[in-house]
Amino acid sequence: MSTDMIIPADAPITMDGCDTVVKLWAKRCKELGKKTAHREKELGIWQSYSWNDYYTGARNTGLALLAMGLEKGQPVQILSEDRREWLYVDLGVAAVGGIPSGVYTTDSANQLAYLVNDSGAPFLFVENDEQLDKFLEVRDQMPGLKKVIVFDRDGLATFSDPMVMFWDELMDIGEAENKANPKKFEQALEAVQPRDPRMLIYTSGTTGPPKGAMITHRNVMYQMFAGEQTIEFEPTDELLCFLPLCHVLERLISVEFPIFAGCKVNFAESPETVFDNLREVSPHSFTGVPRIWEKVYSRITIMRSEAGWLGKKFLDWAIAAGMKKVEAKEEGKHMSPGAKLNLFLADLLVLRNLRQLVGLQRTRRCTTGAAPISPDLLRWFEAIGVHLLEGYGMTETSGVASVNTLAHNRIGTVGQATPGTQLRIAPDGEIQVGGPAVFGGYWNKPEKTAETMTEDGWLRTGDIGRLDNEGNLTITGRLKDIIITAGGKNITPAEIESKLKFSPYVSDAVVIGDKRKYLTCLIMIDQENVERFAQERQIPYADFASLTRAKEVVELIGKVVSEVNKQFAQVEQIKDFRLIDILLTAEDEELTPTMKLKRNYVNSRHSGLIDSMY
Repeated sequence: MSTDMIIPADAPITMDGCDTVVKLWAKRCKELGKKTAHREKELGIWQSYSWNDYYTGARNTGLALLAMGLEKGQPVQILSEDRREWLYVDLGVAAVGGIPSGVYTTDSANQLAYLVNDSGAPFLFVENDEQLDKFLEVRDQMPGLKKVIVFDRDGLATFSDPMVMFWDELMDIGEAENKANPKKFEQALEAVQPRDPRMLIYTSGTTGPPKGAMITHRNVMYQMFAGEQTIEFEPTDELLCFLPLCHVLERLISVEFPIFAGCKVNFAESPETVFDNLREVSPHSFTGVPRIWEKVYSRITIMRSEAGWLGKKFLDWAIAAGMKKVEAKEEGKHMSPGAKLNLFLADLLVLRNLRQLVGLQRTRRCTTGAAPISPDLLRWFEAIGVHLLEGYGMTETSGVASVNTLAHNRIGTVGQATPGTQLRIAPDGEIQVGGPAVFGGYWNKPEKTAETMTEDGWLRTGDIGRLDNEGNLTITGRLKDIIITAGGKNITPAEIESKLKFSPYVSDAVVIGDKRKYLTCLIMIDQENVERFAQERQIPYADFASLTRAKEVVELIGKVVSEVNKQFAQVEQIKDFRLIDILLTAEDEELTPTMKLKRNYVNSRHSGLIDSMY
């Protein structure tokens, strides 16, 4: 993989002769026609939808919105879980020159109003009656909204409102428009330019109100170009879409990359059924955030605890055999014939079945991103035969800036820059990014755009890290998260937190210590594993809060902290900890949509717990 390729700022980026996503998408739809583009479950049965369905649904959406007054360059908001209609709106809006933008289903009604007003969206798509209620609650706060379109009629049979219409009604308008002017959609599609926004992605807003990041068609065409060389999608691949499509990573993996590769996307029924759907689909490649990989590891840890002594022995033997391969690879050595035979038998008798049990038996490559992950967890997956590769990027790099590959995987790093992307480390340690991955700026916020760019046009990521002599990037933390102790020691908490999260009993952790004498930690326990621990030992508890206060549970986490402390210098060791006694979900403001704890919220909400450790 070339790390020194330079793509001039004015150079066109094309694939199959197309310079925008919508042109490439239309070409794929015509080429693949009746082949399956998407699958989703209806009443428990997988249903298939073709590339022809994809084109027709998007065409009708775009034409109907034009007829209803959508203008070029106007955003359209989508409030829905992942489903094929999400993609029809996404591509339909983009094809007629609009800008699709997603709203997390966990957002509140007031957050919805902010996004609609900030973007100036005249149209809002909602999934069902539950999401429609959010609009109804704040409708008076969104004066610029013209129409709301609902995907599902369930529970709304008698509902009527002049501002609300249903998906089938929109499709009818689109069909009529196409019959009246059969060339209108293609003409609009051809008019879209590479510098036009392909999507509007709102940041999580951890440091103020969310900002809309404009990702251009050229940005995405570059990601496709780089992805073709690094991520290795095949036309025969099956994927599983489960992260919110509002998130730039899932958008790339489940919308943009399948367009260039022509592969099949399966939609998970819900976030709660991901592991069941993973086993059903057994995707050829799978991308998840660290929390997903931690849960897979936790589930296998639970299985081990439930197995008899012989089952435990076999599993431990098999993973140890796999770990020998990982160690040899990292040390640049060859495995001995005996070790190879041992691994062959371990894979035949145990590891193959283990991969099948979690739905990863067909995967050539898995990817993790959006948050730090423990290198020990990456090694564990490699040991069981799952190639889990870490990458790095953010909304402002239009998704991916660096990634490990099957041919070049350096555990503990986030890989080399994608071809055409440039990385550099500023004097203060900040990672800065240049090249065609850098976004088009913040929506209607030129001053915020200027703040995030250097004078010579590089993106300030806010992350700190280092580059080795091979160009591999290691992330060591966030600039704003650096802890400066009362003794003047600079500490980046990310590595300590990653080590803690490798324990199956720890869901997340936030290290505290800025301007303090020593480090402490707030820990969120893994409910499933700790409950099982308590039940096996007949430890009484009434609810989650009482579970976190059980003496044995506190001692269990104390042992985890002690083991992690052994890996760090004395000044970096955690002197005390507290367990967060509230079970957090994606609806809570303390968690991002990718299930990361927001440090500022945690510090503020649990200030009493923190003060008790000092």
